[in-house]
Parts: sequence; structure tokens; C-alpha cells
Amino acid sequence: MQSDDVIWSVINTQFCSYKVKTTTQNFCRNEYNVTGFCSRQSCPLANSRYATVREHEGILYLYVKTIERAHSPAKMWEKIKLSNNYSKALEQVDAELIHWPNFTIHKCKQRITKITQYLIKMRRMKLRQQPKLIGVKKKLDRREAVRERKALSAAHIERSIEKELIERLKSKAYGDAPLNVNESVWQAVLDREKNGGKDKDLDELELEADETDEDEEELEEWGDREFVSDVSESEDGLSDLEEAGDVGSQEGDEDDEDDEESDGEGDTPKATLGKRKVAPTSKPSKKRPDKKPKKGPRVEVEYENEVESVPLTQEALASW
Repeated sequence: MQSDDVIWSVINTQFCSYKVKTTTQNFCRNEYNVTGFCSRQSCPLANSRYATVREHEGILYLYVKTIERAHSPAKMWEKIKLSNNYSKALEQVDAELIHWPNFTIHKCKQRITKITQYLIKMRRMKLRQQPKLIGVKKKLDRREAVRERKALSAAHIERSIEKELIERLKSKAYGDAPLNVNESVWQAVLDREKNGGKDKDLDELELEADETDEDEEELEEWGDREFVSDVSESEDGLSDLEEAGDVGSQEGDEDDEDDEESDGEGDTPKATLGKRKVAPTSKPSKKRPDKKPKKGPRVEVEYENEVESVPLTQEALASW
């Protein structure tokens, strides 16, 4: 049978693991204490009929302890979920603790108010964007840095040793087939030598191909032939006009000479009248100037030849 007075006398006068003594007040660290003070009314151990309010993951619960469940500590506290609405939660407390002392009812309502206030404040703080503070473990970082540095130095040493051994194997410092060398390492060295010889052959072939390409390009440059006109069409037209003018002047001079001969030789009028020199059918070969003439405006030249008419005799008309 549980006796509240005996339990309280022991807790108050002797020792309690939840009690915290200060110069002014004694506090209680028990999570079911409704006020947080160490007193006869608010002690959850010295009261067989007790009620309190607790919060778990943002939800309020009403915990109730009665004397009927004192014999089973595993089922001593009855857990009742309260509403998220503040006014409805207060109504639930009144309904569950209808015949309880006013001190317990008042302290439970006060605790609901306090927990609701800090839950609202926590929600507001979550909505604000604040930088997240993370603790820095300097000792762990320093240890990791030392390990990385040691691993790098060991890797450098291993690579330098491997490189030196491979160079010695290549230079055949240990003979053609050393005994204490792993077969895989020796095979890798031989493969590298073969690959090196192949690479040299490929380089030589590439150099020869480059030389042949250069020779072909030079031959192609020497063998190219192109036909380019020396004088433009306008210049050809000017040269044709000049040649036609020269031909006309030559014909005029020849006609004048014929007329003079006919006047001087009056005895042979038939020969002079019946014979006329025909203009040359074949044009003289065009001689292109060595230097290109300067392009200028196109000029058209016209030549008129005047021939003196000679009176024809009856004999000339008959022979015509």
C-alpha cells in the first residue's frame, strides 16, 4: 500500500535524485512535474493522484495518474491526446479533471498555455531563413589532413621506386631475364619496349608521308597552267577601230596615185579606167602592245574617202 506522507518525508528530509538545491529555492528535474518546483503538492512521486501536460513532436498530451494503477508501474500514467486548438484543449482538461483539485487543474492549463506559446514561436522561427550553424571539429580535420599528407608522400615514394626499377630493367642492369622480378612486371616492361618501337616506326612513317605530301604539292604548283586574256573587250574594240582607220588611209593614198598616173598617161585610158586596186582581203596580223594601254572613254572614228570622177568614153562603156 502506497503512503504519500512516508514518501514525501523521505524525499524532503533525506535524499531525492531529482532535487536541485539553491540558496533561495529547491527545484525538481522530474519530467512529469507540473510546476518544476520541489513541493508537497507538485511532487509527482509523493502524490498518488497526479496530472500533468507534456509535449511530444509538437502534439500536447495530458498524463493522468491514479491510485488504482499504482500496483503496475508500466501502466501507471494514462496518456490523453489534446486538440491543436488552444480553447478546445482547455475544455478537454476541464472535462478530464472534473473532480480534481483546483491547483492541479490550474497548473495544467498554465502549462498548456506556456507550451502553446513556445510552439508558435518555433513555427515562426522555422519560416524565417536563417543560416545553419554547424560545429567544426578541428581535431578531426587536422587528423585527416595529416593522413592525406602521409598517403601522398608514400605514393610518391612508391612511384619513384617503381620508376627507378623499370629504368634499370630497361637498361638491362640485371641481365636479360632477372630472377627476382615478378613475371607481370617483366612482361609489362617488354610490352612497353615493343610499344616504344612501334611508336618510333609510326613516327618515321608519318614523317615520310609528310615529305611525300610536300613533294606532291610542289609538283602540282609547277604543273598548273592557266590562260588569261591580256586585253579587255573595250581595248580590243579600240584597236580594231584604229586598224580600220589605217586601212582606209592607205586605200585613199593609193587611189590618189592612180588618178595622177591616169592624168599623165593620156594614151592608155582603158587600162587606167579598167584597173582598180582591190582592198586587201586579209587583215594584217594584230600586234598587241607589250604594255596594257590605260583604260579610258571609248571613241568612235569615221573616215570618208573622196574619189574624183573621170568622164567615161564610149569605148569604156562598151567594154564595161
